[in-house]
Formats: sequence, structure tokens, C-alpha cells
Amino acid sequence: MPGAPTPLGARFHAGPGGAGGTNFALWAGGAEGVDLCLFDDEGRETRCELAERSNQIWHGHVPGVLPGTRYGFRVHGRWDPWTGARWNPAKLLLDPYARAVDGDFRLPPEVYGHVRDWPEQHVADTVRDDRDSAPYVPKGVVVHDEFPAEEWIDDRRPKTPWADTVLYEVHVKGFTRRHPGVPEHLRGTYAGLGHPAAIEHLTRLGVSAVELLPVHQFAHEDHLLKRGLRNYWGYNSIGYFAPHAGYAARGSRGEQVGEFRDMVRALHAAGIEVILDVVYNHTAEADERGPMLSLRGIDNRGYYRLQQDPRHYTDFTGCGNTLNVVQPHVLRLITDSLRYWVAEMGVDGFRFDLAAALARAGRDGAEQSVDMFSPFLAVIAQDPVLRRVKLIAEPWDVGSGGYQVGAFPPLWAEWNDRYRDAARDFWRGALPDARDLGYRLSGSSDLYAWGGRSPQASVNYVTAHDGFTLRDLVSYDHKHNEANGEDNRDGSSGNRSWNCGVEGETDKPEVTALRRRQLRNLLSTLLLSTGVPMLVAGDELGRTQGGNNNAYCQDNEIGWMDWSLLQEPGWRELCALTARLIRLRREHPVLRRRDFFTGRPVLAEGLRDLAWFTARGTEMTEDDWFAPAPTLGMYLSGQDIPGRDERGARVLDDSFLLVLHAGAEPAGFTLPDRPWAGAWEVLVDTSAEEQEEPPGTVHAAGARLEVTDRSFLLLRARP
Repeated sequence: MPGAPTPLGARFHAGPGGAGGTNFALWAGGAEGVDLCLFDDEGRETRCELAERSNQIWHGHVPGVLPGTRYGFRVHGRWDPWTGARWNPAKLLLDPYARAVDGDFRLPPEVYGHVRDWPEQHVADTVRDDRDSAPYVPKGVVVHDEFPAEEWIDDRRPKTPWADTVLYEVHVKGFTRRHPGVPEHLRGTYAGLGHPAAIEHLTRLGVSAVELLPVHQFAHEDHLLKRGLRNYWGYNSIGYFAPHAGYAARGSRGEQVGEFRDMVRALHAAGIEVILDVVYNHTAEADERGPMLSLRGIDNRGYYRLQQDPRHYTDFTGCGNTLNVVQPHVLRLITDSLRYWVAEMGVDGFRFDLAAALARAGRDGAEQSVDMFSPFLAVIAQDPVLRRVKLIAEPWDVGSGGYQVGAFPPLWAEWNDRYRDAARDFWRGALPDARDLGYRLSGSSDLYAWGGRSPQASVNYVTAHDGFTLRDLVSYDHKHNEANGEDNRDGSSGNRSWNCGVEGETDKPEVTALRRRQLRNLLSTLLLSTGVPMLVAGDELGRTQGGNNNAYCQDNEIGWMDWSLLQEPGWRELCALTARLIRLRREHPVLRRRDFFTGRPVLAEGLRDLAWFTARGTEMTEDDWFAPAPTLGMYLSGQDIPGRDERGARVLDDSFLLVLHAGAEPAGFTLPDRPWAGAWEVLVDTSAEEQEEPPGTVHAAGARLEVTDRSFLLLRARP
């Protein structure tokens, strides 16, 4: 039957008496024909020509096609790679709008659109391969729409304000794969992450949102499969609507959709938001030598940015290709996907991998510079669904002019690598002066105080999935990526790490004690800085990857959480300190300000909202900012917080002093005297492995404290 051109993808419509059928619609600009391919349980294929075409959308309704049916497309057209045309109907293609995917991606020669082993390798990508790929590629799955779109979950969303947000970057599989409290058959799955034992750890820590590493359906790279490895992180997307089937406990014939939704509901019920790390900048099809899995065979010239020589791809991502986001149907694919995950899957926001690549304007063969007025950013800003969820940019790509930290418009938060670098350099004793650290601790106003942006534009982090874990950051000077099979060439060599005197694990008690103190220093700095803190799952437990700073292919104990650490002295206390720091942040609005500091009183009788002190107890001068500063005091006034609470009352809080000492020797620090405080109560002292709960030790204002080498103090002002 003719069917309809919208919505795109496969949509089942129930009929009377339980019958019904499915409408299929595929945008394939420039194609000459499209075949819908249906597969039974034995893999037998039935082809149906989609004879109707409306504005380059090929569509048809097939009665009797029910949920659970597997399908794909074959697209007919010219094979002329020299002009960017790469149609090849021998290759079964995954529907870009498939909401579930069944089967694993394997990469035998049949999966490539060209003859991969052609003798003349420099032109191999131009020779068409006519072997059938259907036996070797996954299929889309028709999914039944069980839930209404917006009303399904909206009243359950935590809707945590940005200022109150604490992000926790977590891998769906790695988080529970070894969790003893999660039933074995659920470990490493969406159901495992939604299990009470997993959620209990999140609530005990006090994090407000999980930021999930990619859960879109992804494929494994050929070079990894040849080495017996797999893509673990998932930054190799091929299905922007489908939850990755490998993380589903219930099955892959559509069951993964319901399982993902149940996970989201369980997290929401615990007050935890769900943020997805999304990869819309490139796909798993790589460059012209890569496999033909979906978009390349549907409309290569429409979906991808091509060079002036359209046989080759423009690569701003380092992954071989870049999506052509200025093309309206590609932009529609991305925004339809985003809205789907919000409205029908219940997620609360997104972190955009290599977001600068999405903001590049210009057409193929012309300048394609990053433009903050680009179509992608403009569409997001006006979309009534997307503009109200959390949006986080990784504000760079690998192309020229791709580093854009601080440049994204209001509405967006950004990963702030300037914060990461300053925190690491300070605690390893490598900062030349105090200026950069002062900006990072106070919300990075130098980057974000423009156009109505706030400190919450800065996502502060010390570690991320990409790089050393926190424990490895203080245990290794050099990367140790031998397990990746690339002769330790992969991964960054500039880690800003310090091994505290010994490379790798050691039984020297003085080195172990220093490393654990450094971990406490870094966590305290991160969680008490102005901005939005992001923890990496396992850093609160002292998780190690053995010095591997690029564990993207380590789907094993290297990449998984080690829950046995919770039973070990030292790591148990580190987890307790992390939870206590998050609780302090939650209880005190001065530690999560919504506005930038001014250095002035809010009211006439106030002091100043922010003041900086030297170890002598005197306020810092301009000369002090330009001098080496191993010791720094930061005063936050709880009496000078701008704005009002939800009832219109003035926001008042305690006042605090943060003392950061990165020197290799103990040092004296003179506590500020009146009018700053009459006395100071110690709340956090990282020189101690076990933290004493308030009321802590009280010191008179003006007293000289002996501060342990490389340690952090949080003190509360008392009358």
C-alpha cells in the first residue's frame, strides 16, 4: 500500500482484532529506487519495492508486518565514487530511524561496498563489490509504541537545576559487570544499572545525574576485531534511535527499548537524571575505505561532508568521516533522534561528543569553520523540546579552529578542560602562578561571563573516561596502553600526572599515603569549586586501569568497576569523603552559586562575596597573582549571595575558607582575622584519611595553622 512519508522509519499501526501493519519511510536523496527487505526467523529475505516517493522520501505500508519483524533497505543508484555516488543494492542497509537493532556487526569483505582486497589498493574504494552483505549485518526491528510520548514520564523527571547538579560519568556495562549486589544475569545491562543495588551506590554518593557513555547502537572497528578486542566506550554510532542491544538483558527484538525505559524510570524515582553522551559528529562507516552499513549506501553525498575531490571525506573528528549537519535531512535526523530520546525514552539531557564539528557551517568544498550561528545550534535554541533539557558540549573537534572552549552560546554548558589542567597542574606543583587557578575555582568567569551565561556553563572535571583514572593520575607519569595492541602509541602523552615518586603500584607506605592524600585533594577541589562538578564512576573508590589512559577497547577488568575496593581500608574512606563533600555542596548554596562573584559586597553591611588570601593571612595583591603560589586561601561569603530563593527570601549561608597547599613541605597559614571571622571551624582536612564530622576543631581568627604538605582544608567562619 502507498503508506505515508512521515514519520520516517518503521511505525507499526494496530488494526482491528489485533491485526495491523507497518509503515516504512526512508529519505534517500538522489536514489533511483528503494527495496524494503523483510527477514523471517530463519533469515530468509522477502523484498518489497517502495514505489511511492514524496520529496525524496520513499515509503509504503505493508499489512501484516508486526512488532519484532526484522528489516533493512537496499538502495539503487549510480556507483561513481569519483563524484561521491556510492549506491550499491547488494548491501543491506540499516534504517537510520530503526528504534531497535538485532544482531552483531561483523566486518567480512562482503560488508564493504567496494572490493576491499583489490590489487591496486590506492583505488580499491572505487571498485564496486556485488556480494550480498545481508547474512553479515544486523537488521532493524519493528517496535510497538507502548507508551504515549510526552506524558509517559514527564511528571517523574527530577528536573534538577543546573546549580544543584553533580554529574557522574558512567558506563552502562562497566558499572555493574562485577557488582556483587546485582543478579548475575543482569550485570552489565540497562536492567543492572536500574537495579536497587546499583542505584543505592548513586544515592549514597549523592550525585544528581548519571552521564551515560554512548548507548546508541554502535559497531566495532575492524582493526579491533582483528586483535580480538571490541569497542568498549561506544563512540562509533550507527543507530541514533536504537538503545545498544549489547546492554539489554531481555533480548534484542525490541525488548531493549522497554528495558531502557524501565532503567530511566528507576533512576528518576531515586531523584537521578539521565544524560546521554551522544555521537552525532561521525558514524561507524569511517572513511572511503570503511564498511557500508547505512548512510553511505542511502545517500553518501547527502549524509557526509566530502572534500573538493568528493571521493574522499572531510574529517573533523579523527574517525574518518563527519556528518553533513548543514544538510536539512541530516539535521532532521539528529533533532528527531534527540526529541525521541527526550519525549519517548525519558532522558533529561545530552553531552555532545566533539560538538564543534556539529557547529561547522559551509558546504562541501568551501570553508567549513565553526560558527556559533550554525544551523545546528540555531535549531536547538528554538526547539520547544530540546531547549528545556540539559545540553553539554565537548567544545572542540580535531579540525582547524576546532577548539571552542567558552564560545558556545547561552543554554549550553561545556566540558571545561581549562579547569582540568589547572587543578592537575596545581596539585603536582606545576602552575607558574595563581591566576588560572583563581579563575577555575570561582567558576571561570574569564570564559563564561558573557551573554547571560553563568558559572553553571562550566562543567568542571579532573578526569573523564578519556585519560587516566584519578588513582592512575597520581600513580603514573607515563601511559601504559600495551594491552590495546598499538605498541603504546595510542592515547595522550601529555597527562599532567605525577606518580608521587614511583611509577605504578607500590607497597611503600609513604608513597601510598601521599597518593591517597592527593586523591582527597583533587576530589575536594573539584566538589567545592564553583560550577558543575563531574565525577567519573570509580574515582571515589580508587579504581585503576593499570596506567592505561585510552581504555576504549578494554571490555574487561581494565575497564570495569572493581567493587571489591569498597571493602579495602583507605578506599572505603575515600568513598565516604566523596559523599560528604557532595553533601556539603548540597547543603550550602554559597558552594554552588548561580551567579559569578564580583569581589564586592551584595549589601552595604556585607564584606565581599569573594576574597583571596596569602599564607600570611593578608589579602592577595596584583603582584601575588603573578608570583608562584603553592598556598592559596579562598574566602566565600555566605552573607553576600545575590538573588532570592523560591519564596522570595534572601539567600543566606555560612561563610567558608578554602585553603589549598600544594607545597612539598608543611607550611604555616595565618587565618584571616576580623571582620572575616571570629573563629574558624575545620570541616575538611585532607591530611587525615578519616574525616572528623562537625563540630570539628576550632581555631581562633588570626591564629597560625600548621598545614600538612600537599593538603586541603575547608573551614567554616564562626562568630
